[in-house]
Amino acid sequence: MLDYAVKRGLLLSNPAHDIKRRKLVQAKITVPTRDQFQGLVAALRDEDRSFGTQGKGTDAANLIELLAYSCCRLAEATSLRWANIDFVRQSVTITGGEVGTKNGEQRTIPMTESLRLLLERLHAENAPEPTDAILPINSARNAVQRACGKLGLPQFTHHDFRHLFATTCIESGVDIPTVSRWLGHKDGGALAMKVYGHLRDEHSFAMIKRVTFTERSAENILPMASGNIAKVNASN
Repeated sequence: MLDYAVKRGLLLSNPAHDIKRRKLVQAKITVPTRDQFQGLVAALRDEDRSFGTQGKGTDAANLIELLAYSCCRLAEATSLRWANIDFVRQSVTITGGEVGTKNGEQRTIPMTESLRLLLERLHAENAPEPTDAILPINSARNAVQRACGKLGLPQFTHHDFRHLFATTCIESGVDIPTVSRWLGHKDGGALAMKVYGHLRDEHSFAMIKRVTFTERSAENILPMASGNIAKVNASN
């Protein structure tokens, strides 16, 4: 705006010309551990009636499981219909409903095993029509906050369970560009690398054990076939 004012002759010079831009600091994401996630789901379901939800947390548990197993954003998950589920191909088409997805494009993702089991159970329990919503609620915020408070956990948000999906995939060895496509990013993985590239400390320490600067033992080395060696020598 100040440059525009200079061009229009309203200012002689731009007083902000030498001011450096403030460095943007990447916000730290909160990712539940697997144990925290499973404990939270169990507490919300409250199958032994010891947690006090009296069965009212079941829908909330289903929602956070759907978010964690599918990589959906909240609006994408709550707009899913059974017509979007293909049990034959074991895939889910994420459309975003009437609002659409964040980038305006629908995407089809393969089901994780956990997602398939969740959807099969929900389908068997409800015998839904293709146009029915998969879940009857649009938010699990209050239930999750109460449960996190009782369990002494951080106040996890809906989006943290999407982070859990991405982090679990990367820690499982899925390449970041593939995870990025599942998430619905259109930048080839740049944002996913920026957000998830750090991973968890325990994964980092596990990976360092694979790094060695000495020769590996003979039993770990697979010899090349003689024919392949001949081909290599011939090509050289």
